[in-house]
Amino acid sequence: MTVLEILRQAFATFRAHKMRTFLTMFGIVWGIASVILLVGLGLGFSVDQKKHMQTLGKDLVIVWGGRTSSQVGGRAAGREVQLNVDDAHLIQNECYLVKNVSPELRRSIPEVSQFNSASRGVVGMWPSYQDFRSLLLAEGRLITDDDEREGRRVLVLGSKAHRQLFPGQPAVGAAVLVKSVPYTVVGVLQEKKQNSNYSGPDNDYLFAPYSAVSRDFPPPIKPGAGITRGWLDDIVFEVGDPEDHEAAVLQVRRALARVHHFDAIDKDAVFIWDTMNGAKMLEKIFGVVTIFFGCVAVVTLCLGGIGVMNIMLVSVTERTREIGTRKAIGATRRDIVRQFFAESAMLTVVSGLLGLSFGIGTCIAMGALPLPDFVPHPIISPISIVVSILTLSLITVTAGVYPAQRAAEMTPVESLRYE
Repeated sequence: MTVLEILRQAFATFRAHKMRTFLTMFGIVWGIASVILLVGLGLGFSVDQKKHMQTLGKDLVIVWGGRTSSQVGGRAAGREVQLNVDDAHLIQNECYLVKNVSPELRRSIPEVSQFNSASRGVVGMWPSYQDFRSLLLAEGRLITDDDEREGRRVLVLGSKAHRQLFPGQPAVGAAVLVKSVPYTVVGVLQEKKQNSNYSGPDNDYLFAPYSAVSRDFPPPIKPGAGITRGWLDDIVFEVGDPEDHEAAVLQVRRALARVHHFDAIDKDAVFIWDTMNGAKMLEKIFGVVTIFFGCVAVVTLCLGGIGVMNIMLVSVTERTREIGTRKAIGATRRDIVRQFFAESAMLTVVSGLLGLSFGIGTCIAMGALPLPDFVPHPIISPISIVVSILTLSLITVTAGVYPAQRAAEMTPVESLRYE
């Protein structure tokens, strides 16, 4: 029996059972497409989360003051550690593994423009803060070193602060009264898609030179707190090399421990949070989610393979008399095996190609379309394609060999007797 004749008979069988053939192929198509789509969505979630983390800052570390939990140098435990601007200078001058550093002084005070009023937070910071916190400019300019050095009363507005204080109006060059103190708007930030923060979305804030905010709006004195000049909410810094991340954090701990007289390993004395650990945790979570998605999709594909085997077994049963007749007129066992294996292989291979095309095409289409923030753009994974092809090959062999051998083992007499 020639290959052409085998293919002709296979097509004749498929035409005779169109609906059954379509449903069997659909199981394989959906299984292959599921592997590519689900793994692609898992990878897309991971990449999107990394991008959202980067909007918070690049290799960012935030330090807050705490309370000591151990005695050091004759000093009692439970002392409050208050960070001040001298600590930021200390980190800048001594911690060589730190690339950039900035103090943060956050004040919730009323603001009034000629169009509207608000009560949003004002952040006093150094100009380097704007770079490693990923504050991107929409119009105007950012705060400069000269602004900080001279204590200029200038503001850069977050996107939401801009819309509230200047609804539909130009803001750059306009005046804003910040707790009755006149400040000039020099820039407006691009809207930041931010799903992680440590003190609120950057879109909500007004940013100003630290020297101006600390001078014009000193923090209120807490009874018994002993707040000193230069008091800060926190210190933010950027690590120079991600490979030295832990060493940089330890370097900062040791520098602060020396001047504030606490043990460098006392994690309660200063609280530290960083995006690197958060990114690693998210990477692990989404890695597990992607593997889970992939396993579910492979199981779906295997179920499609079981459907192919089931249909081929049904076909063998239905064509028992045909098999007997063919054997009686001279068909060999090999001819029968080749015929049924060819039908199974055609079903799985054609379905697999359609599934690959559909899965890859859907990923490309979704990548080109604007999607809501909560829907990731799927990423085509070469590994998922390879796994799909290998699984499909295994299904082709498994689903085709057993029914073909069962058909070949039938004797002509028993086959012709079958009703």
